[in-house]
Amino acid sequence: MEKGKVYLIGAGPGDAGLLTRRAYDVLQTADVVLYDSLVGDAILSLVPAGCRKIAVGKRAGNHLLPQEETNVLLLREALDGNCVVRLKGGDPFLFGRGGEELELLAENAVAFEVIPGVTSAIAVPAYNGIPVTHRDWASSVHIITAHRRAGKTDPINYKALVEMGGTFVFLMGVRALPEICAGLMEAGMPAETPAAVLERGTTASQRRVVATVQTLPEECEKEQIGMPAIIVVGEVCRLSEEFAWAEERPLAGEKILLMRPRQLIREFAGRLREKGAEVLEVPLIETRLIEPNPQLDAAFASLCEYQWLVFTSPSGVRLFFEALAARRQDLRSLMRCRIAVIGEGSRRELEKHGFIADFMPETYTGEALGRELCAYLKGQRKQDGNCLPEQQTSSGDDPAGEENLRILIPRAKEGNPELVSHLKEFAVEDLPLYETVPLEPGILDLKELVQKGEITTAVFTSASMVRSFVQVLGETDLRGVRAACIGKQTAAAAEAAGMQIFVAEQAKIESLEKLIQEMHG
Repeated sequence: MEKGKVYLIGAGPGDAGLLTRRAYDVLQTADVVLYDSLVGDAILSLVPAGCRKIAVGKRAGNHLLPQEETNVLLLREALDGNCVVRLKGGDPFLFGRGGEELELLAENAVAFEVIPGVTSAIAVPAYNGIPVTHRDWASSVHIITAHRRAGKTDPINYKALVEMGGTFVFLMGVRALPEICAGLMEAGMPAETPAAVLERGTTASQRRVVATVQTLPEECEKEQIGMPAIIVVGEVCRLSEEFAWAEERPLAGEKILLMRPRQLIREFAGRLREKGAEVLEVPLIETRLIEPNPQLDAAFASLCEYQWLVFTSPSGVRLFFEALAARRQDLRSLMRCRIAVIGEGSRRELEKHGFIADFMPETYTGEALGRELCAYLKGQRKQDGNCLPEQQTSSGDDPAGEENLRILIPRAKEGNPELVSHLKEFAVEDLPLYETVPLEPGILDLKELVQKGEITTAVFTSASMVRSFVQVLGETDLRGVRAACIGKQTAAAAEAAGMQIFVAEQAKIESLEKLIQEMHG
């Protein structure tokens, strides 16, 4: 068997936006991922659902798997021919024991690659308004591990540090904070030297305590600072309030759960992150084409006989054209067919395939689509933008007076019945094109995140998504969950599950984004 390859990847300090492009691309190809406890939730949510996931995490001396066993596991998985990703918090070569993990691979001639990560020693102070170097305050920065090996004495030479000056960044040192501060002062550092502890930096839960070397341990105890956190000592800590920026963003402090398929939410997730939110992408549903599908085959065989094609979701549009391509169906069979869409998302997806929508309702719901399309087809053309005048077909045919008008509606297996009921006077074929299938949540323990109150907003774009969420959480009390819902049916499902509901003004992503910001404000 051909040997596999191991990728030693630095996941950065937690913010998914700080994961490098190379790291993300490789992660999507992994057969197996071995990950640490310090890898951020937003990063873990990006791990592909199809790969195996093995927790080998380390935090403050609590190892799920001894380092030696982790090394052997990497070798074994690679020898089995797998693409192996070793996902580590921060940078793998900065106190990450990455070198140790490569030794056994090198001895056995297993291919490996190191993908550096953004280190918390630089990024976390930056997210807290602290530049680790500054022309007026510090011309050097020293990164020190405060973690002690079992049975070993404190290895830090405080006297040498104080003599060098500059900024000191201590990693893995919160438990030893009193000893660190005492050691610095005993070595001659002035007690009034600014110092800070930065907890869970770059995430929605980021906190900082800025004090002096003398008072920092007491202040951190008052604030009950926990781990992970880093310690920064030096004059640059004075700049934290002046240069603070992360908490000034519109959605700072929000930890938002998105459960839609990743390909449908990538742009939305990016906009939320741009506004400062920590976004967890955890698809809980997947839309799958129904195969085999004799009804679809029959519809495609007579596609040129339909006058209207109606799409009720972006997924419906995408899967319809995928099915056409799979059957080598000529797109010219749609030449005489006009197309209606339920809203902006479906309209944009349709344009990706080279088609322009002829009709879109004013309100983006199935009921409104059926009612308003019926009125349009009966000749009641509205003047308030219901129809898209710049997008009319050039055939010149007015469908309003046509009898036996044939309408094809390829959509979800269990679609909204109100849509078809409004079009019952026409020859409508309600075609089950795809079904919604629940997915496992992957690495993240959603139940634990909800119980701890860490998720500030859960975003729902369908009732089926609500049902999948409830199924995953089991008997968990959902009264503390704030649900941002895209429509009334979705909101009704969330409310029935006991959640606090908030409903977007319109059933579109832009309105949902506005709602989330209003909820935060």
